[in-house]
Amino acid sequence: MSDLILILGGARSGKGIFAERMTEGFKKVAYLATAEALDEEMRERIENHKKQRPGSWVTLEVPHNLVEAFRRIDSDTEAVVVDCLTLYISNQMTRFSEEEIVEKVSELLDLLGAFRGRVIFISNEVGMGIVPEYKMGRDYRDILGKVNQVIAEAAGEVYLMVAGIPLKVKMADGR
Repeated sequence: MSDLILILGGARSGKGIFAERMTEGFKKVAYLATAEALDEEMRERIENHKKQRPGSWVTLEVPHNLVEAFRRIDSDTEAVVVDCLTLYISNQMTRFSEEEIVEKVSELLDLLGAFRGRVIFISNEVGMGIVPEYKMGRDYRDILGKVNQVIAEAAGEVYLMVAGIPLKVKMADGR
């Protein structure tokens, strides 16, 4: 089973930097990017993220199929960073029901049972704010919350980032 870690937090809370620190010492790291460059501002964000990542990392752009992406990762990969579940779930909502999305995440976790390296999922904690005004926003919050719970249950460690500070909310022993 992989060394599974979930990092949660708000926007610009330091999730990505912390994930990068958690890969220090690994020689072969894969970065699974779920964002799509749908406008100029997002293209700039993606380019800035690419510049910040270590040049040795292998980047796969996977806005729609994480299961297939994990199947394509070289067997000698030591660590994988999935950045981020927040955008991945948003991308899935236009194509699948809540049940299908959760099923796909469960399928992904099953696949990770054979991976021997570290896997770090990054996701936003969107359930701590106000109730979204529109149904689609509420559905998104609910689905992402469910997916975060499923991954947190499977993870050995879970962190909540607050102002760049990682708060460990689940230890490797499951507490």
